[in-house]
Amino acid sequence: MLLEAEECQLLLVDYQTRLMPAIFEAPQVLANALRLARVAQALEVPMWATEENPAGLGHSEPELAALINAHGARTLDKMSFSACADGLVDRLRPPERKAPVTGSARSLPRHLQKPATPAQQRNSIVIAGCEAHVCLLQTALELLEQEFEVWVVTDACSSRTERNRDAAFDRLAGNGAELVSTEMVAFEWLRSADHPRFKQVLALLK
Repeated sequence: MLLEAEECQLLLVDYQTRLMPAIFEAPQVLANALRLARVAQALEVPMWATEENPAGLGHSEPELAALINAHGARTLDKMSFSACADGLVDRLRPPERKAPVTGSARSLPRHLQKPATPAQQRNSIVIAGCEAHVCLLQTALELLEQEFEVWVVTDACSSRTERNRDAAFDRLAGNGAELVSTEMVAFEWLRSADHPRFKQVLALLK
């Protein structure tokens, strides 16, 4: 099973200014998060971000925040470790659009009226962030419970210790999440060197 760009959303979890200095391999992790954000922007993949207790941990790293804002993405402030507890699922899964009721249709019984049109569903969530064993893990597990497909970008995730990061990956894989890398995501979204954005995305990865 390969990722389909048209079915994906990118979720970036808690790359915050007062947290990142304590994160194992933080420079590489942040660099890959930036690559993911730029590729999502180039390929028009919707993007979301979260910030855990921003009053205490600060806001997203400035370069990443600039990309998030430029992409028109929204940032969810949260206090729960799982972003799902603070309303993430409602954002990822848009409500049905009600069909307009006009003319004689207004007098029809409800069961004869035109049904609501399902909004476009993007049920594959590509997720990366910190800390892998806390906020990212709890968010990903709850997304799986909500029947999303979850793809964890391992080289854009970390924790304060390598042991905790790796324990998170083991648990996520055991619960049905797919473990991928930044380049795996980018090239699966592209699928072909004939893609009109291939050269642009390739330059972002180098």
